[in-house]
Amino acid sequence: VWLDLLKPVMKQIRRPKHVVVKFVVKFFPPDHAQLQEELTRYLFALQVKQDLAQGRLTCNDTSTALLISHIVQSEIGDFDETIDREHLAKNKYIPQQEALEDKIMEFHRNHMGQTPAESDFQLLEIARRLEMYGIRLHPAKDREGTKINLAVANTGILVFQGHTKINAFNWAKVRKLSFKRKRFLIKLRPDVNSSFQDTLEFLMASRDFCKSFWKICVEHHAFFRLFEEPKPKPKPVLFSRGSSFRFR
Repeated sequence: VWLDLLKPVMKQIRRPKHVVVKFVVKFFPPDHAQLQEELTRYLFALQVKQDLAQGRLTCNDTSTALLISHIVQSEIGDFDETIDREHLAKNKYIPQQEALEDKIMEFHRNHMGQTPAESDFQLLEIARRLEMYGIRLHPAKDREGTKINLAVANTGILVFQGHTKINAFNWAKVRKLSFKRKRFLIKLRPDVNSSFQDTLEFLMASRDFCKSFWKICVEHHAFFRLFEEPKPKPKPVLFSRGSSFRFR
């Protein structure tokens, strides 16, 4: 669950002793060159490093070794075999790193003279091309009860089976997003050439999980698609139906 930065933290966390608060990236832009500050790119690089360590950013061995080689260049500077081996022995960037250490050092040898800022830039350049870059999987089931994962990106809503993308709904195709209890609903714009039904339905673990994912989708749509902030609707006097959440 993301904190709303415009509301007091204590109003959003009921039992502070049982909560872990982390500073993490929410929106992953498709082009990291749009990030104007070197500090911002550094924070994105830290997120990529964390995603590698936690197994979220999955990729082949060559890409993994190349990513780690840029992290090593940023942290210890130019290649030195003895220093590299000691550093990799003390720092585990991924599980089962030992099998890739020779390949990491081979790539690191090519980064001579590269500054930490340049290393961060190159790290993001490789990471942004990976399918799992910035992807946060949310467990769900389709109408047939098959286990799948839903995710949201700058382009729209994605459907995964395990870590394999099996479908994508671009924002231009999505007419409306909503949820009813545990059901997450995607209403599509009519398309003559498509075999999809008008409304897609997914079942999530609980209403809270469903609402949380819906809010993340609304935020991503607003962040990447809207050019001006939507005006709030006037509140009804007696009662309201549905959520009035707006991304600011």
